Amino acid sequence: MEASLRVRLVFLLLLCFFTALPSCCCDAATLVHSLPGFDGALPFRLHTGYVSVDEENGAELFYYFIESEGEPGQDPVILWLPGGDHCSALSPLLFDRGPLRFILEPYDDYNNNGTVPRLRYHPYSWTKVASVLFVDSPVGAGFSYSRNAKGYDVGEVSTALHLKMFITKWFIEHPGYLANPFYIGADSLGGRIAPFLAHKISEDIEAGLSPLINLKGYLVGNPATVESSSVESRVPFLHGMGIISDQLYETINEQCQAGDYVNSKNVLCGQAMDKFNRLLDDISMTHILHKKCNFVAPQSNGRITERKILKEETRVLKRPPPRPPIDCHNNYGNYLSYFWANSNITREALGIKKGSKNEWVICHHGDLPYSLDMKSSIKYHHNMTTKGYRVLVYSGDHDALVPFLGTQSWVRSLNFPIVDEWRAWHLDGQSAGFTITYTNNLTFATIKGGGHSAPEFQPERCLAMLSRWIFGKPI
Repeated sequence: MEASLRVRLVFLLLLCFFTALPSCCCDAATLVHSLPGFDGALPFRLHTGYVSVDEENGAELFYYFIESEGEPGQDPVILWLPGGDHCSALSPLLFDRGPLRFILEPYDDYNNNGTVPRLRYHPYSWTKVASVLFVDSPVGAGFSYSRNAKGYDVGEVSTALHLKMFITKWFIEHPGYLANPFYIGADSLGGRIAPFLAHKISEDIEAGLSPLINLKGYLVGNPATVESSSVESRVPFLHGMGIISDQLYETINEQCQAGDYVNSKNVLCGQAMDKFNRLLDDISMTHILHKKCNFVAPQSNGRITERKILKEETRVLKRPPPRPPIDCHNNYGNYLSYFWANSNITREALGIKKGSKNEWVICHHGDLPYSLDMKSSIKYHHNMTTKGYRVLVYSGDHDALVPFLGTQSWVRSLNFPIVDEWRAWHLDGQSAGFTITYTNNLTFATIKGGGHSAPEFQPERCLAMLSRWIFGKPI
């Protein structure tokens, strides 16, 4: 054993001994040199592993840690949280900001001789400028699991506390990254958890608790923030985009008091909203200019929380999802992900514990319990920005799920003075979106042509935005 490794192990043991945690160390991480479907060795360093976050129920979160392709010893570390309902971290890793993409080509699991869908390198990965820690959260998402079914009964608050325990233990296991600038990032529903998690970590920092994490701020994209804001901002957004008529827009505003489009008891409001929803049903919510495609998901068997043993075969996917048209790019990529992640070859390469998960799904969509118990995250945004932590809020400007109008509205509600007026930001001499900066290190930016999430549709622009912001340069 090399002397440097012995010193590191001794340091880790001492740190575990003097840290008051119920379990001081993570499971041994797996260094992944190659992946099924990718030709040759990986051109980046990928580590995977588990961290226990609920010892009573045996709940563990699974992670993928990809070192920066720049200067991993000094580049920022970003903890990235998936959005959606128990969505896997493979979604942001493979579809928007990670260094791999599926090759979109015809694939039939039973006619490919046991091979898995092919992967290619993605040149606009956020790992160009930062190390990214993708985590399957909450418990039950992706390859995260619980030995006891009670461990799956979580909500937004408990998930954030699990993540705080996760990151504390992860840094204890990886002390070499403690000095690196640390950021929390999230899209969509994860955007409600990110500021609360940052707030809880900042409390530990103020209390001087070990390990002392070098938290610098957080970033959220097309974030859910207040329960109803996304729905209410769709009406003016879709009117501005020419999807609903002037007449319907005026009727909704007249009959649905004070923009209450969701809970109004006015019969005429309800009728107008029925017309609105029928028009809404004709477009792609994630990007209004793209082809409308049905979301790819297998039928639930109602037994997700049971712990089952995987059969020893190459294919473990028992409920294959319907195959979408190949020109439904995101949905076809989702389709391929089921065959890739449910291959025992892939699971072995990633270091997945046998018997921990029956079938991997990209998102669970209601078949696991999850309480939306945070209501609003605006007070945590205000708290963190007032403390001076750096915050970037960004929106793809063609997203109808969480329209930029609602996000821009709550950012303005913080009532911070403007330090850099609304202006275009540029890439290759062309506007790539628009941005405004407030006091307290708060920046809001739009991504021209972006959807939900923005990097999936505009990866080059989003990487340019991130690399400028995270190194303190004007967007």
